[in-house]
Amino acid sequence: MKKLSVLLIFFIGFLNAQKLTSHELSIINQGDVNTALPIYQTTDSNQHKTLLNISSEADPLDPNIAVLVKRMRESLLSTDGGVGIAAPQVGINRKIIWVQRFDKEGAPLEYFINPVIVWRSDLQNLGPEGDLSIPDFRDQFYRSKVIQLEYVDLKGQKYSEIVEGFTAVIFQHEIDHLFGILISDKKEKEKNDSYKKVDAYQKSDLMKDRR
Repeated sequence: MKKLSVLLIFFIGFLNAQKLTSHELSIINQGDVNTALPIYQTTDSNQHKTLLNISSEADPLDPNIAVLVKRMRESLLSTDGGVGIAAPQVGINRKIIWVQRFDKEGAPLEYFINPVIVWRSDLQNLGPEGDLSIPDFRDQFYRSKVIQLEYVDLKGQKYSEIVEGFTAVIFQHEIDHLFGILISDKKEKEKNDSYKKVDAYQKSDLMKDRR
């Protein structure tokens, strides 16, 4: 029954994927489409509003989405140690993220369209996080140690996998962006929460943790 519900969510999401607006298309196709898109900052009031918006489903078969995916990768590569990026961070409120997979050999960068976390472990880790869109901000956050993720690729093929550790943290951080959740706001909401501390970050001391 649960599996059927998840499939239904993906089917409905695919049907509800709205066409890109003229504004979104102008951003995606501005300048050289082989180069990075500028990363939005909370220090700019208009860009901050975009970062706080909830993202819509993306149509994986739209060729403009393929361009966006490619340019997002270039944006991430242009940063100093960034390990993940979400579409709102380049001005597009669509459910697309890039994540560096430290759980795979060679730590490759991979994209994910319409990612959904369908399960989170109760066990949580406490570790440092920063954000490419929030200058000079860094703090400690609780994240589930293990998640189950579902998503599609640019061919519309659906995937499901279990992710844990530092990579799971990156996924949770980037998917938060798709719901307009910034870590600067998240810290305020967590002040009254209590968790069992488990220090299981394996990469946090080696990376800049900027996502």
